[in-house]
Amino acid sequence: MKKFFCIVLALLMVLSMVSFAGAETLEEIIAQAQTMPNEELFKKAIEEANGKSLLGIGNSSRGKTAKETFIEVLKGIDPNFDTTIEWTQPKNNTIFEALKGSNEYFVTLIQDGNQIQSKMLNTGELLNFVPYDWANAEGVAKENNENPLALQTLNKVFEFNNVGGASYKNCWDFVAPDVHPLFMGVNSEPVGKNFLYMLTRDDYAAIVKDAYDKLDADKQAVFAPTVEEMEAEAADLGFEGENIKYALAWIKLWCEQYHEETDDGPICTTLVDKSAAGQCGLLVYSKLRSVEESESVSVNNVTVAAYQDDYEGFGGYAYKHYMMIPKATQYPWTACAFIAYITTTQEGFKAWGKDMGGYAPVPACMQDHSKDGNKLDENGNRTDEVEFAAKNDRGYDWWLNEGKLIVEDPAYCASVADTMGDWIDLIIGMK
Repeated sequence: MKKFFCIVLALLMVLSMVSFAGAETLEEIIAQAQTMPNEELFKKAIEEANGKSLLGIGNSSRGKTAKETFIEVLKGIDPNFDTTIEWTQPKNNTIFEALKGSNEYFVTLIQDGNQIQSKMLNTGELLNFVPYDWANAEGVAKENNENPLALQTLNKVFEFNNVGGASYKNCWDFVAPDVHPLFMGVNSEPVGKNFLYMLTRDDYAAIVKDAYDKLDADKQAVFAPTVEEMEAEAADLGFEGENIKYALAWIKLWCEQYHEETDDGPICTTLVDKSAAGQCGLLVYSKLRSVEESESVSVNNVTVAAYQDDYEGFGGYAYKHYMMIPKATQYPWTACAFIAYITTTQEGFKAWGKDMGGYAPVPACMQDHSKDGNKLDENGNRTDEVEFAAKNDRGYDWWLNEGKLIVEDPAYCASVADTMGDWIDLIIGMK
Protein backbone atom coordinates (compact mmCIF):
# COMPACT_ATOMS: atom_id res chain seq x y z
CA MET A 1 0.00 0.00 0.00
CA LYS A 2 2.81 2.40 0.88
CA LYS A 3 4.50 1.67 -2.45
CA PHE A 4 1.23 2.27 -4.30
CA PHE A 5 0.73 5.57 -2.47
CA CYS A 6 4.23 6.70 -3.43
CA ILE A 7 3.59 5.88 -7.09
CA VAL A 8 0.32 7.83 -7.10
CA LEU A 9 1.99 10.78 -5.36
CA ALA A 10 4.79 10.78 -7.91
CA LEU A 11 2.31 10.75 -10.78
CA LEU A 12 0.41 13.65 -9.27
CA MET A 13 3.61 15.63 -8.93
CA VAL A 14 4.45 15.02 -12.58
CA LEU A 15 0.96 16.00 -13.71
CA SER A 16 1.09 19.17 -11.64
CA MET A 17 4.24 20.20 -13.47
CA VAL A 18 2.94 19.48 -16.96
CA SER A 19 -0.31 20.76 -18.42
CA PHE A 20 -1.72 21.66 -21.83
CA ALA A 21 0.24 18.90 -23.58
CA GLY A 22 3.74 19.92 -22.65
CA ALA A 23 3.61 23.58 -21.69
CA GLU A 24 3.70 24.24 -17.97
CA THR A 25 1.34 27.18 -17.89
CA LEU A 26 -1.28 28.97 -19.91
CA GLU A 27 1.06 31.95 -19.95
CA GLU A 28 3.69 29.84 -21.71
CA ILE A 29 1.23 28.69 -24.33
CA ILE A 30 0.17 32.27 -24.98
CA ALA A 31 3.81 33.32 -25.27
CA GLN A 32 4.41 30.57 -27.83
CA ALA A 33 1.20 31.35 -29.70
CA GLN A 34 2.15 35.00 -30.04
CA THR A 35 5.11 33.96 -32.22
CA MET A 36 3.00 31.86 -34.59
CA PRO A 37 1.23 33.02 -37.76
CA ASN A 38 -2.39 32.03 -38.19
CA GLU A 39 -1.64 28.90 -40.23
CA GLU A 40 0.36 27.38 -37.39
CA LEU A 41 -2.25 28.31 -34.80
CA PHE A 42 -5.00 26.73 -36.85
CA LYS A 43 -3.05 23.45 -36.99
CA LYS A 44 -2.61 23.56 -33.21
CA ALA A 45 -6.35 24.09 -32.78
CA ILE A 46 -7.11 21.11 -35.01
CA GLU A 47 -4.87 18.88 -32.90
CA GLU A 48 -6.38 20.12 -29.65
CA ALA A 49 -10.09 20.40 -30.44
CA ASN A 50 -10.68 17.49 -32.81
CA GLY A 51 -13.53 15.35 -31.49
CA LYS A 52 -14.26 17.80 -28.66
CA SER A 53 -17.18 20.03 -27.72
CA LEU A 54 -16.28 23.60 -26.75
CA LEU A 55 -18.22 26.46 -25.22
CA GLY A 56 -17.56 30.16 -25.76
CA ILE A 57 -19.16 33.08 -23.93
CA GLY A 58 -19.63 36.67 -25.01
CA ASN A 59 -21.50 39.95 -24.78
CA SER A 60 -22.18 39.70 -28.51
CA SER A 61 -24.38 37.02 -30.05
CA ARG A 62 -22.42 37.36 -33.28
CA GLY A 63 -19.89 34.92 -31.89
CA LYS A 64 -22.37 32.26 -33.02
CA THR A 65 -21.78 33.25 -36.63
CA ALA A 66 -18.02 33.62 -36.33
CA LYS A 67 -17.50 30.22 -34.70
CA GLU A 68 -19.23 28.50 -37.64
CA THR A 69 -16.92 30.04 -40.24
CA PHE A 70 -13.95 29.33 -37.95
CA ILE A 71 -14.82 25.64 -37.94
CA GLU A 72 -15.12 25.69 -41.74
CA VAL A 73 -11.64 27.19 -42.03
CA LEU A 74 -10.20 24.41 -39.87
CA LYS A 75 -12.05 21.79 -41.92
CA GLY A 76 -10.52 23.33 -45.03
CA ILE A 77 -7.11 22.47 -43.59
CA ASP A 78 -8.12 19.01 -42.36
CA PRO A 79 -11.32 17.58 -43.91
CA ASN A 80 -11.50 15.03 -41.09
CA PHE A 81 -11.60 17.70 -38.39
CA ASP A 82 -14.72 17.35 -36.27
CA THR A 83 -15.71 19.60 -33.40
CA THR A 84 -18.66 21.56 -32.07
CA ILE A 85 -18.54 25.02 -30.56
CA GLU A 86 -21.51 26.41 -28.69
CA TRP A 87 -21.83 30.11 -27.92
CA THR A 88 -23.68 31.60 -24.97
CA GLN A 89 -24.60 35.23 -24.31
CA PRO A 90 -25.38 35.94 -20.65
CA LYS A 91 -27.86 38.68 -19.83
CA ASN A 92 -27.84 41.59 -17.41
CA ASN A 93 -24.07 41.96 -17.15
CA THR A 94 -23.64 38.55 -15.47
CA ILE A 95 -20.71 37.51 -17.65
CA PHE A 96 -18.17 38.36 -14.95
CA GLU A 97 -19.83 36.05 -12.45
CA ALA A 98 -20.10 33.31 -15.09
CA LEU A 99 -16.39 33.49 -15.89
CA LYS A 100 -15.02 33.70 -12.38
CA GLY A 101 -13.29 30.46 -11.47
CA SER A 102 -14.96 28.54 -14.29
CA ASN A 103 -13.23 26.09 -16.64
CA GLU A 104 -16.35 25.76 -18.76
CA TYR A 105 -15.49 28.39 -21.37
CA PHE A 106 -12.59 28.22 -23.80
CA VAL A 107 -12.70 31.90 -24.83
CA THR A 108 -14.65 35.07 -24.13
CA LEU A 109 -15.74 38.20 -25.94
CA ILE A 110 -16.33 40.75 -23.23
CA GLN A 111 -17.09 44.45 -22.71
CA ASP A 112 -16.94 46.98 -19.85
CA GLY A 113 -13.33 48.04 -19.50
CA ASN A 114 -13.68 49.01 -15.85
CA GLN A 115 -14.77 45.59 -14.65
CA ILE A 116 -12.43 43.80 -17.06
CA GLN A 117 -9.50 45.65 -15.52
CA SER A 118 -10.53 45.41 -11.87
CA LYS A 119 -12.19 41.98 -11.77
CA MET A 120 -10.48 40.05 -14.56
CA LEU A 121 -7.05 41.42 -15.49
CA ASN A 122 -5.89 42.56 -12.06
CA THR A 123 -6.99 39.24 -10.57
CA GLY A 124 -5.65 37.04 -13.37
CA GLU A 125 -9.08 35.61 -14.22
CA LEU A 126 -8.55 36.53 -17.88
CA LEU A 127 -5.32 36.58 -19.86
CA ASN A 128 -4.42 38.69 -22.86
CA PHE A 129 -3.26 37.27 -26.17
CA VAL A 130 -1.98 39.29 -29.13
CA PRO A 131 -1.89 37.28 -32.38
CA TYR A 132 1.30 37.43 -34.42
CA ASP A 133 -0.64 38.33 -37.56
CA TRP A 134 -2.39 41.13 -35.64
CA ALA A 135 0.81 42.63 -34.25
CA ASN A 136 2.39 42.58 -37.71
CA ALA A 137 -0.62 43.66 -39.75
CA GLU A 138 -0.23 46.66 -42.04
CA GLY A 139 -1.67 49.80 -40.49
CA VAL A 140 -2.84 48.11 -37.29
CA ALA A 141 -4.07 50.59 -34.67
CA LYS A 142 -2.20 49.28 -31.64
CA GLU A 143 -2.76 52.25 -29.35
CA ASN A 144 -5.49 51.47 -26.79
CA ASN A 145 -6.28 48.19 -28.58
CA GLU A 146 -3.45 45.84 -27.63
CA ASN A 147 -3.84 45.20 -23.90
CA PRO A 148 -6.51 44.06 -23.51
CA LEU A 149 -6.87 43.03 -27.14
CA ALA A 150 -9.80 44.79 -28.80
CA LEU A 151 -11.89 42.98 -31.36
CA GLN A 152 -13.61 46.21 -32.28
CA THR A 153 -14.40 49.75 -31.22
CA LEU A 154 -18.08 50.71 -31.28
CA ASN A 155 -19.45 54.22 -31.18
CA LYS A 156 -22.45 55.71 -29.44
CA VAL A 157 -23.20 59.09 -30.93
CA PHE A 158 -25.38 62.11 -30.31
CA GLU A 159 -28.36 62.19 -32.65
CA PHE A 160 -31.36 64.48 -32.75
CA ASN A 161 -34.69 64.63 -34.56
CA ASN A 162 -34.40 67.53 -37.00
CA VAL A 163 -38.12 67.89 -37.77
CA GLY A 164 -39.10 71.48 -37.07
CA GLY A 165 -35.56 72.80 -37.33
CA ALA A 166 -34.14 71.69 -33.96
CA SER A 167 -30.47 72.54 -33.51
CA TYR A 168 -27.76 70.98 -31.35
CA LYS A 169 -24.43 72.51 -32.36
CA ASN A 170 -22.40 71.91 -29.20
CA CYS A 171 -22.09 69.01 -26.75
CA TRP A 172 -23.28 71.43 -24.04
CA ASP A 173 -26.60 71.81 -25.88
CA PHE A 174 -27.46 68.27 -24.78
CA VAL A 175 -27.36 69.31 -21.11
CA ALA A 176 -29.16 72.63 -21.53
CA PRO A 177 -32.23 73.34 -19.35
CA ASP A 178 -35.32 71.32 -20.31
CA VAL A 179 -33.35 69.02 -22.61
CA HIS A 180 -33.80 65.36 -21.69
CA PRO A 181 -31.66 63.15 -23.94
CA LEU A 182 -32.66 59.51 -24.33
CA PHE A 183 -29.93 57.30 -22.89
CA MET A 184 -29.51 53.80 -21.49
CA GLY A 185 -29.16 53.88 -17.71
CA VAL A 186 -25.55 53.89 -16.54
CA ASN A 187 -26.10 51.01 -14.14
CA SER A 188 -27.95 48.84 -16.65
CA GLU A 189 -25.22 49.31 -19.26
CA PRO A 190 -21.92 50.04 -17.49
CA VAL A 191 -20.09 51.19 -20.64
CA GLY A 192 -22.19 54.35 -20.37
CA LYS A 193 -20.83 54.90 -16.89
CA ASN A 194 -17.31 54.33 -18.19
CA PHE A 195 -17.96 57.12 -20.69
CA LEU A 196 -18.65 59.51 -17.83
CA TYR A 197 -15.52 58.32 -16.00
CA MET A 198 -13.44 59.01 -19.10
CA LEU A 199 -14.65 62.60 -19.34
CA THR A 200 -12.58 63.35 -16.22
CA ARG A 201 -9.29 62.42 -17.91
CA ASP A 202 -7.33 65.58 -18.61
CA ASP A 203 -7.33 65.33 -22.41
CA TYR A 204 -11.07 64.72 -22.57
CA ALA A 205 -11.86 67.35 -19.94
CA ALA A 206 -10.00 69.78 -22.20
CA ILE A 207 -12.42 68.97 -25.04
CA VAL A 208 -15.36 69.74 -22.75
CA LYS A 209 -13.72 73.03 -21.71
CA ASP A 210 -12.97 73.99 -25.31
CA ALA A 211 -16.60 73.38 -26.29
CA TYR A 212 -17.71 75.56 -23.36
CA ASP A 213 -15.46 78.35 -24.60
CA LYS A 214 -17.17 78.17 -28.01
CA LEU A 215 -20.60 78.90 -26.50
CA ASP A 216 -21.94 82.43 -26.70
CA ALA A 217 -22.04 84.50 -23.52
CA ASP A 218 -25.74 83.85 -22.87
CA LYS A 219 -25.31 80.08 -22.96
CA GLN A 220 -22.16 80.22 -20.85
CA ALA A 221 -24.11 82.17 -18.24
CA VAL A 222 -26.59 79.28 -17.97
CA PHE A 223 -23.87 76.73 -17.21
CA ALA A 224 -21.43 78.93 -15.27
CA PRO A 225 -22.96 78.41 -11.79
CA THR A 226 -22.69 74.63 -12.13
CA VAL A 227 -19.14 74.90 -13.45
CA GLU A 228 -18.05 77.02 -10.50
CA GLU A 229 -19.84 74.74 -8.05
CA MET A 230 -17.81 71.83 -9.41
CA GLU A 231 -14.46 73.48 -8.61
CA ALA A 232 -14.77 72.56 -4.93
CA GLU A 233 -16.32 69.21 -5.86
CA ALA A 234 -13.30 68.38 -7.99
CA ALA A 235 -10.98 68.88 -5.03
CA ASP A 236 -13.18 66.70 -2.82
CA LEU A 237 -13.08 63.94 -5.44
CA GLY A 238 -9.30 64.13 -5.64
CA PHE A 239 -8.94 65.65 -9.12
CA GLU A 240 -6.34 68.31 -9.86
CA GLY A 241 -6.73 69.04 -13.58
CA GLU A 242 -7.47 72.65 -14.50
CA ASN A 243 -10.40 71.67 -16.73
CA ILE A 244 -11.97 69.05 -14.50
CA LYS A 245 -14.70 71.38 -13.23
CA TYR A 246 -16.10 71.64 -16.76
CA ALA A 247 -16.18 67.87 -17.15
CA LEU A 248 -17.86 67.39 -13.76
CA ALA A 249 -20.42 70.08 -14.57
CA TRP A 250 -21.32 68.35 -17.82
CA ILE A 251 -21.55 64.96 -16.08
CA LYS A 252 -23.72 66.35 -13.30
CA LEU A 253 -26.16 68.02 -15.69
CA TRP A 254 -26.27 64.94 -17.91
CA CYS A 255 -27.08 62.61 -15.01
CA GLU A 256 -29.75 64.97 -13.71
CA GLN A 257 -31.48 65.35 -17.04
CA TYR A 258 -31.20 62.25 -19.22
CA HIS A 259 -34.32 60.18 -19.75
CA GLU A 260 -33.48 56.54 -19.07
CA GLU A 261 -34.31 53.89 -21.65
CA THR A 262 -33.75 50.14 -21.40
CA ASP A 263 -32.09 49.72 -24.79
CA ASP A 264 -30.75 51.67 -27.75
CA GLY A 265 -33.31 50.10 -30.08
CA PRO A 266 -36.29 51.97 -28.58
CA ILE A 267 -34.23 55.18 -28.54
CA CYS A 268 -33.62 54.90 -32.27
CA THR A 269 -37.27 54.01 -32.92
CA THR A 270 -38.33 57.17 -31.10
CA LEU A 271 -35.86 59.53 -32.75
CA VAL A 272 -36.55 58.56 -36.37
CA ASP A 273 -40.29 59.23 -36.07
CA LYS A 274 -41.38 62.71 -37.12
CA SER A 275 -43.53 62.92 -33.98
CA ALA A 276 -40.31 63.22 -31.91
CA ALA A 277 -39.47 66.68 -33.24
CA GLY A 278 -36.54 68.18 -31.34
CA GLN A 279 -35.84 65.09 -29.22
CA CYS A 280 -32.25 63.91 -28.89
CA GLY A 281 -30.32 60.92 -27.64
CA LEU A 282 -26.99 59.18 -27.25
CA LEU A 283 -27.10 55.72 -28.80
CA VAL A 284 -25.28 53.09 -30.83
CA TYR A 285 -24.70 54.51 -34.30
CA SER A 286 -25.39 51.21 -36.04
CA LYS A 287 -29.05 51.21 -34.97
CA LEU A 288 -29.77 53.43 -37.98
CA ARG A 289 -29.00 50.49 -40.27
CA SER A 290 -32.29 48.73 -39.51
CA VAL A 291 -34.76 51.62 -39.72
CA GLU A 292 -37.73 50.76 -41.94
CA GLU A 293 -38.84 53.80 -43.90
CA SER A 294 -42.50 54.84 -43.83
CA GLU A 295 -44.64 57.95 -44.06
CA SER A 296 -43.78 58.97 -40.49
CA VAL A 297 -40.45 57.19 -40.00
CA SER A 298 -37.19 57.99 -41.77
CA VAL A 299 -33.46 58.09 -41.17
CA ASN A 300 -33.65 61.54 -42.71
CA ASN A 301 -35.59 62.72 -39.65
CA VAL A 302 -32.35 62.33 -37.71
CA THR A 303 -29.12 64.31 -37.75
CA VAL A 304 -25.86 62.87 -36.43
CA ALA A 305 -24.68 65.86 -34.42
CA ALA A 306 -20.96 65.51 -35.15
CA TYR A 307 -21.59 65.38 -38.91
CA GLN A 308 -22.56 69.06 -38.84
CA ASP A 309 -19.69 71.20 -40.11
CA ASP A 310 -20.04 73.71 -37.27
CA TYR A 311 -20.49 71.24 -34.41
CA GLU A 312 -18.30 71.78 -31.33
CA GLY A 313 -17.19 69.32 -28.67
CA PHE A 314 -17.28 65.55 -28.51
CA GLY A 315 -19.69 63.68 -30.77
CA GLY A 316 -20.25 60.69 -28.53
CA TYR A 317 -18.23 57.95 -26.94
CA ALA A 318 -16.59 54.67 -27.87
CA TYR A 319 -16.45 51.38 -26.04
CA LYS A 320 -14.81 48.15 -27.08
CA HIS A 321 -15.36 44.43 -27.37
CA TYR A 322 -12.30 42.61 -26.07
CA MET A 323 -11.16 39.05 -26.77
CA MET A 324 -9.70 37.30 -23.75
CA ILE A 325 -8.70 33.82 -22.59
CA PRO A 326 -10.10 32.47 -19.28
CA LYS A 327 -7.32 31.32 -16.96
CA ALA A 328 -8.93 27.87 -16.62
CA THR A 329 -9.53 27.28 -20.32
CA GLN A 330 -9.15 23.66 -21.36
CA TYR A 331 -8.48 24.59 -24.98
CA PRO A 332 -5.85 27.34 -25.02
CA TRP A 333 -4.57 26.74 -28.54
CA THR A 334 -8.08 26.81 -29.93
CA ALA A 335 -8.78 30.01 -28.01
CA CYS A 336 -5.69 31.63 -29.52
CA ALA A 337 -6.60 30.42 -33.00
CA PHE A 338 -10.18 31.67 -32.73
CA ILE A 339 -9.04 35.08 -31.49
CA ALA A 340 -6.50 35.31 -34.31
CA TYR A 341 -9.14 34.35 -36.87
CA ILE A 342 -11.71 36.98 -35.91
CA THR A 343 -9.24 39.81 -35.26
CA THR A 344 -6.98 39.47 -38.32
CA THR A 345 -9.17 38.32 -41.22
CA GLN A 346 -12.08 40.03 -42.95
CA GLU A 347 -13.95 36.73 -43.06
CA GLY A 348 -13.51 36.24 -39.33
CA PHE A 349 -14.55 39.80 -38.50
CA LYS A 350 -17.44 39.80 -40.97
CA ALA A 351 -20.05 39.02 -38.30
CA TRP A 352 -19.25 42.41 -36.75
CA GLY A 353 -17.81 44.30 -39.71
CA LYS A 354 -20.90 43.95 -41.88
CA ASP A 355 -22.51 46.92 -40.12
CA MET A 356 -21.62 50.59 -39.76
CA GLY A 357 -20.29 51.85 -36.44
CA GLY A 358 -17.94 48.98 -35.58
CA TYR A 359 -14.22 49.36 -36.26
CA ALA A 360 -11.49 46.71 -36.23
CA PRO A 361 -7.90 47.71 -35.34
CA VAL A 362 -6.67 45.84 -38.44
CA PRO A 363 -7.73 47.80 -41.55
CA ALA A 364 -7.81 44.68 -43.73
CA CYS A 365 -10.68 43.34 -41.62
CA MET A 366 -12.89 46.33 -42.31
CA GLN A 367 -15.68 46.78 -44.82
CA ASP A 368 -16.42 50.17 -46.34
CA HIS A 369 -19.60 51.75 -44.97
CA SER A 370 -19.02 55.26 -46.28
CA LYS A 371 -21.86 54.85 -48.80
CA ASP A 372 -24.36 52.86 -46.76
CA GLY A 373 -26.80 55.75 -47.11
CA ASN A 374 -26.48 56.05 -50.89
CA LYS A 375 -29.02 54.77 -53.39
CA LEU A 376 -28.64 51.35 -55.00
CA ASP A 377 -28.48 50.83 -58.74
CA GLU A 378 -30.34 48.06 -60.58
CA ASN A 379 -27.52 45.63 -59.79
CA GLY A 380 -27.59 46.33 -56.07
CA ASN A 381 -24.43 48.45 -56.05
CA ARG A 382 -24.15 51.77 -54.25
CA THR A 383 -24.29 54.85 -56.44
CA ASP A 384 -22.91 58.31 -55.63
CA GLU A 385 -26.39 59.69 -54.96
CA VAL A 386 -26.93 60.19 -51.23
CA GLU A 387 -30.32 59.12 -49.92
CA PHE A 388 -29.74 58.89 -46.15
CA ALA A 389 -26.73 61.00 -45.18
CA ALA A 390 -26.77 59.91 -41.53
CA LYS A 391 -25.95 56.32 -42.57
CA ASN A 392 -22.74 57.22 -44.41
CA ASP A 393 -20.16 56.19 -41.82
CA ARG A 394 -17.10 58.44 -41.89
CA GLY A 395 -14.91 55.76 -40.36
CA TYR A 396 -12.70 55.05 -37.37
CA ASP A 397 -10.07 57.74 -37.91
CA TRP A 398 -12.68 60.43 -38.53
CA TRP A 399 -14.62 59.57 -35.41
CA LEU A 400 -11.51 59.57 -33.24
CA ASN A 401 -10.22 62.89 -34.54
CA GLU A 402 -12.92 65.10 -36.05
CA GLY A 403 -15.72 63.37 -34.14
CA LYS A 404 -13.72 63.56 -30.89
CA LEU A 405 -15.14 60.37 -29.43
CA ILE A 406 -14.51 59.79 -25.73
CA VAL A 407 -12.78 56.41 -25.88
CA GLU A 408 -12.88 53.87 -23.06
CA ASP A 409 -9.56 53.10 -21.33
CA PRO A 410 -9.93 50.15 -18.90
CA ALA A 411 -7.05 51.16 -16.63
CA TYR A 412 -8.24 54.75 -16.27
CA CYS A 413 -11.85 53.71 -15.66
CA ALA A 414 -10.77 51.31 -12.93
CA SER A 415 -8.62 54.00 -11.30
CA VAL A 416 -11.53 56.43 -10.81
CA ALA A 417 -14.51 54.06 -10.57
CA ASP A 418 -14.71 53.86 -6.78
CA THR A 419 -14.90 57.62 -6.33
CA MET A 420 -16.78 58.62 -9.46
CA GLY A 421 -19.18 55.70 -9.36
CA ASP A 422 -20.58 56.68 -5.97
CA TRP A 423 -20.75 60.34 -6.99
CA ILE A 424 -22.69 59.56 -10.16
CA ASP A 425 -25.04 57.21 -8.31
CA LEU A 426 -25.75 59.93 -5.76
CA ILE A 427 -26.73 62.38 -8.50
CA ILE A 428 -28.95 59.85 -10.25
CA GLY A 429 -30.53 58.84 -6.96
CA MET A 430 -31.62 62.44 -6.36
CA LYS A 431 -33.43 62.80 -9.72
